[in-house]
Amino acid sequence: MSRKLRIGLIYGGKSGEHEVSLQTANAVIGAMDLTKYEITPFYITKQGEWRQGKELSGPVASKELLAFDASTEAPGSALAPFFSGLGQISGAEAEVAASGESMPAEAVDVVLPLLHGTFGEDGTIQGLLEMANIPYVGAGVLASAVGMDKVAMKKMFAQEGLPQCVFRHFTRSQWDKDQPFFLMETEISIGYPCFVKPANLGSSVGISKARNRQELIEAVEYAFQFDRKVVVEEFVDAREIEVAVLGNEEPQASVPGEIVSSSEFYDYKAKYMDGKSMMIIPAELPEETRKQIQELAIQAFQSIDGSGLSRVDFFLTRTDGQIYINEINTMPGFTPYSMYPLLWKESGKPYSELLDDLIRLALERHAAKQRIKYTVE
Repeated sequence: MSRKLRIGLIYGGKSGEHEVSLQTANAVIGAMDLTKYEITPFYITKQGEWRQGKELSGPVASKELLAFDASTEAPGSALAPFFSGLGQISGAEAEVAASGESMPAEAVDVVLPLLHGTFGEDGTIQGLLEMANIPYVGAGVLASAVGMDKVAMKKMFAQEGLPQCVFRHFTRSQWDKDQPFFLMETEISIGYPCFVKPANLGSSVGISKARNRQELIEAVEYAFQFDRKVVVEEFVDAREIEVAVLGNEEPQASVPGEIVSSSEFYDYKAKYMDGKSMMIIPAELPEETRKQIQELAIQAFQSIDGSGLSRVDFFLTRTDGQIYINEINTMPGFTPYSMYPLLWKESGKPYSELLDDLIRLALERHAAKQRIKYTVE
């Protein structure tokens, strides 16, 4: 009989999406089959301190209990305790873990980096795990970084010929140096209303809708509180359609779903606080449109060298049915009530099975990487 796989759960983080990460971690813990898995929590505080908790024997009553403090668990901003707790897995062990066979008890099988936003979804934690040779769920360094940075992401999509809304971008220093130029360029190329976003953030944090020059200035200044780069996008009167993608070399797309926001646009409050936004799954779409959106979702996923999971968001214009890709999210919200798991549930894959698949995909990808040579003999 195979032993249980050891899962390291990393969550929290120095990010504006810290609370969202706690929600995701709590949901994942509650759904994991403890007859298959041993779960060790690694909590990162808002200040960036790493704390390892005791092995979990069951679901946690609330997400607040996951934010344990130094008085109850071993704190440590140094990474040595973290790596000693996780261990490292060799290439041979990765092959064994992927097959489900028994492994040495001290080896860690896979990490679930349930971190949203900066320092978690942007390639930083992925790079750390790569250097430590530890298998992990989700996108790699490149895909995470590109998916997080809306400027790099949009340029990559443009290179692939994916249809997008008109956008402009600039840095804090560029804005401070020549604000009148960027205001004029935005008004000529995009016009009003328009959306202003921090380039590197998720969960709609820092996003504003500007209807005139004064609102544009205020929106840009607000976005710069969260990142040094800002993206300005044209407004389109459109439905918001989302597709879940799962896989490594041969990804699959779920049925599309539609978001009907409770506010003027799908902001942080509408996503996580007021509980009034609606998810329509599957979205009511013509068959041809559905297939096209699914194909574009897979194309977007492959364009950034995605792996594991992603949610790809689209606009579908109300007047003429034009499809525009909005963005890709390489670590989407993952509670049982989040769009990504719900899309797969409607596609015939329940939450617990989805977790099993993601862990399997992580181990398979890691095993494949161990066959790559990094030295010349």
